[in-house]
Amino acid sequence: MRRGHFRLPLVTLRFLPVWRRNFLVWKKLAIPSVLGNLADPMLYLFGLGYGLGSLLHKVGGGSYIVFLAGGMICYSTLNSATFETLYSGFSRMHVQRTWDAILNAPMALDDIVLGELVWSAAKSLLSGFAILLVIWVFHLDRSWPMSVLVIPAVMLIGLCFSAMGLVVTALSPSYDFFMYYFTLAVTPMVLLSGVFYPVAQLPPLFQHLAALLPLTHAVFLVRPLLMGQWPAQAVLHAGVLASYAVVSYYVAVVLFRRRLLQ
Repeated sequence: MRRGHFRLPLVTLRFLPVWRRNFLVWKKLAIPSVLGNLADPMLYLFGLGYGLGSLLHKVGGGSYIVFLAGGMICYSTLNSATFETLYSGFSRMHVQRTWDAILNAPMALDDIVLGELVWSAAKSLLSGFAILLVIWVFHLDRSWPMSVLVIPAVMLIGLCFSAMGLVVTALSPSYDFFMYYFTLAVTPMVLLSGVFYPVAQLPPLFQHLAALLPLTHAVFLVRPLLMGQWPAQAVLHAGVLASYAVVSYYVAVVLFRRRLLQ
């Protein structure tokens, strides 16, 4: 790998045309895209929320469906960001060769990667916000003013998991490679991060492991806001998510340079 591949990413406004290009393509299939991203978390929210929730007493100081709602916002955001950067991003880079075409314009690879990152985060924000709208409609939040603060938190979560997804895309030789990421990273993270049950219910070893996972900090940031409380250690949780986003973005840029600028 060349030494120049490790230089810091160049951040300019030239990423905006990349973002706009992805938006215009997505807009043609916006409704089925949003419905597809909503289906899985909505099934969990109402299926487990009302089904399993009817068998449980209060969880985390409230009903189980209210507890689950915060986890579902984070899960929906993760899901959307991951699928966009992996499958759609890989298609644009490797299959459709869209990135090659853009590089023939006065654009740098850094602009494309940043455009993909911001686009994926914006799309995941839409998915998380859609779940939040459902929560508002069914009055599953305890304080509307506090729950509005979930929106910037979701954007940060989207940036975090979009950047992580770009790293996997940069390493992937084919679509089949993504199953390793889902099986070895995404699924264990969803199960350990307090989406479906309190992290405190886990054995101590798994609690320590959960504390290292970005989804845990996302849940700890969002869930209290829906319950009308300011998150404990909010700066820490936001800082961990931001750190994952920045480091993953830098690693992704380096890997894309090695892959595409040989």
